[in-house]
Amino acid sequence: MRLMLADGEVVLRPLANSDAAAWADVRRRNADWLTPWDATNPPESIDVAPTFRGMVRRLRAEAKAGRSIALAIVVNGRFVGQVTLGGITWGSLRSAYVGYWIDQAYAGRGYMPRAVALLCDYAFFTLRLHRIEINIRPENAASLRVVEKLGFRYEGLRRRYLHINHDWRDHLTYALCVEEVPGGLLARVRQQSSPLG
Repeated sequence: MRLMLADGEVVLRPLANSDAAAWADVRRRNADWLTPWDATNPPESIDVAPTFRGMVRRLRAEAKAGRSIALAIVVNGRFVGQVTLGGITWGSLRSAYVGYWIDQAYAGRGYMPRAVALLCDYAFFTLRLHRIEINIRPENAASLRVVEKLGFRYEGLRRRYLHINHDWRDHLTYALCVEEVPGGLLARVRQQSSPLG
């Protein structure tokens, strides 16, 4: 998969085996920052945590099958996180969800809203999806700021929705339909950051 999306110094591209050391370094340095929000397998799961190469191979297969797109977030040439368009459903639903994480050193600097906007615009205007949702733990203030900046609409609470950090956790659901952003999300982000916006 040769997909590459960019906005200035922010580049989204598929994860590669060559990202292994940078990915491991960011995850190690940010363990306290990321662990409370990390998806985990429930005890009854038979899935085994893959190696990095195994994860990349699985992500490529999911992309090829049209079910998911996981992209590295690169800022000024440095790997800083990941953004994923997952659960892609075609047919009459044409929807997906977005998940993301970023190095704490790069959080709060506008990179994640731009990355999510790039991926959502690709989903809406290239893949022609109709609806995108983001599900966030109520305690995750940093992620809540991202959906607020992007103007995602609050839809409600999903009780014990995802297995996160070793338990089933409640999530708040936010969503957008393509009709709500005719000019795209990246344009919305740029307007907010302009001196006149």
